[in-house]
Amino acid sequence: MSDNFKIFSGSTGKDFAEKVCSYIGTELGKSTARTFSEGNTFVRIEEPVRGQDVYLIQSIGLDPNNEFVEILFWLDAFKRASANSVTAIIPYFGYAKGDKKDEPRVSIRARVCAECLELAGADRIVTMDLHSPQVQGFFKRPVDNLQGMPLHCEYIKSLNLDNYVIVSPDAGFAKQARAYSSYLGVPTVIGDKTRSDHSENAKILELIGDVQGKDAVIVDDFTISGGTLADLADMLKNHGARRIFACISHILLNSRGLEKINQSSIEQVIATDTISNPILPGSDKIHIISAAPLFADSLIRIHTRQSISPLFDNLPKKVIESSLNSI
Repeated sequence: MSDNFKIFSGSTGKDFAEKVCSYIGTELGKSTARTFSEGNTFVRIEEPVRGQDVYLIQSIGLDPNNEFVEILFWLDAFKRASANSVTAIIPYFGYAKGDKKDEPRVSIRARVCAECLELAGADRIVTMDLHSPQVQGFFKRPVDNLQGMPLHCEYIKSLNLDNYVIVSPDAGFAKQARAYSSYLGVPTVIGDKTRSDHSENAKILELIGDVQGKDAVIVDDFTISGGTLADLADMLKNHGARRIFACISHILLNSRGLEKINQSSIEQVIATDTISNPILPGSDKIHIISAAPLFADSLIRIHTRQSISPLFDNLPKKVIESSLNSI
């Protein structure tokens, strides 16, 4: 790679950014972020970026409002410091859930966020496993929506499971679940889930498919309360499933949600590190694989003007090995 690029992180993206830098073999840019006593956020770049291609890393995750506003301030700061381009690397784009106006008098939050990011100066967005892929259409600038599925599938392969199925928690995730099944060459089972309000609690009504005498791997893009995973695991057990695993791209569990997982029939939850979640270390049921090598490889390809299609079709061996072995 050329030397006219720099990588920076927001206040909650430092660990992930350092893994990206380690994979590439470069140093993380120097910067300062501070929250004043009344709640105002202040950011400052501590080194020149004039003429540089800048890559800013921060998720919109456990503290979404503050994290999002901080990203806006960073984008503005880099543009005002005469950066050549600014790519916002947002491993988890939390507001992608707000992708439509499906009830009266509500905001399409993802659209608002997209417009704000572009107005603040983002030239490109890189994220992973958007809850609603159509959110890419809210942007006028390029959006790369990477997939965590190959990383999860390679880890599942390492478990050497015999006679197992992929389980989608609902019809909405069925397409992605079938991608897992196609990659692994196993059947898909679909849960019939309903959600009556915004309480983050959903009810599993029925299963479409056979799990009797089989291991089951639940796949989903994120979990907050852990309730859907725990309830689905119970239903799978009641339908005769043997061992139960879960693959989650973004894990936003709080302590109560983690307790649900620990008390559930799930043997192991495999998640990525797109969100820095301080309650996860020490849990015997949570296994973290790193998405940082995937983002690092995409950054290299973007900066050197190479196609990122191989990251969707056939992940490089180095990315897979680094992901599975880095944590």
